[in-house]
Formats: sequence, structure tokens, C-alpha cells
Amino acid sequence: MSPSPSPLHMIASGELFIQLRDQLPRDLVAIQDVDLDLELVPHGDPGFSRRPDLLVVPRAAVAHGGMLRASDALVVVEIVSPGSKRMDRIVKRGEYADAGIPHYWIVDLAEPVSLVACHLAGGFGYQDPGDVTGVFTTDVPFPVRLDLDVLV
Repeated sequence: MSPSPSPLHMIASGELFIQLRDQLPRDLVAIQDVDLDLELVPHGDPGFSRRPDLLVVPRAAVAHGGMLRASDALVVVEIVSPGSKRMDRIVKRGEYADAGIPHYWIVDLAEPVSLVACHLAGGFGYQDPGDVTGVFTTDVPFPVRLDLDVLV
């Protein structure tokens, strides 16, 4: 069992949520701290889930009311805690890639605050251009500009 996130972690998650929420296309929604079925086991077997810090899915995915599925996720965001670096950067990176989630963003609150935007690259798993500090901008999978310095 993991310890509860720190207040700084939760503030950063909230700030990131607000920035994303205000820029997402109407058909997408950002959700904090919700279970996600990674769909890594055959249907009917006990499931395998994670609870990412933030998740972006189509609004239609929440309409059915059940657990969200990896096949619905466009972006999964994890905020690195001092004790979760290996888990977020290696273990979850592999699991989310295996689950076919197209984008995995890793936010590290250590100064300077950074974001690494991983994207699926076929059979190679996630590829990334390296850490971004200051302002993160992208047009894929949707246009967004995130001010990382306001997260702490």
C-alpha cells in the first residue's frame, strides 16, 4: 500500500487539473485520482488497475458509469513523489505502454519542475523528447499549454 500523497503533490495535481480542464475540447474530460482498468488480463479474470493522478478521456467514456478502461484513456499523468520515481518512470511507464495508452505524461516537482511527454511508438513502447521545464506546449492529442512553474 502506498502512502497518501503529500499536500504539495495534491496542490500540483489540482493546479494541473485546472489548467487542463480549461483547455480541453468539449468532448474530453480530465479526472483526478480515479481507478483505471489497464485491461492487461483476459476478460473475466481478476482485473489489474492503477489510480493515476490525472487522466484525460472522452466524455462518452464516463457516461457508462463503470470503471474507466485503458482503451478509453488518451493521456495518463503521474506526479512523481520522492518515493515513486522508479515506479512512475519505469514500472508504470511499461504498464501504461503495454495497456496501449497513447500518451503518458510524467511530472516531476523537484526544482526545476519538469514534464516528460511520452508517446507510444509502435512496438518500441513509449518514446519521449526529454524533460520540459517552464511551459509545456503540444498539439497532440489536443492543443494545450501548461505552465509548470505554477504547480509548486
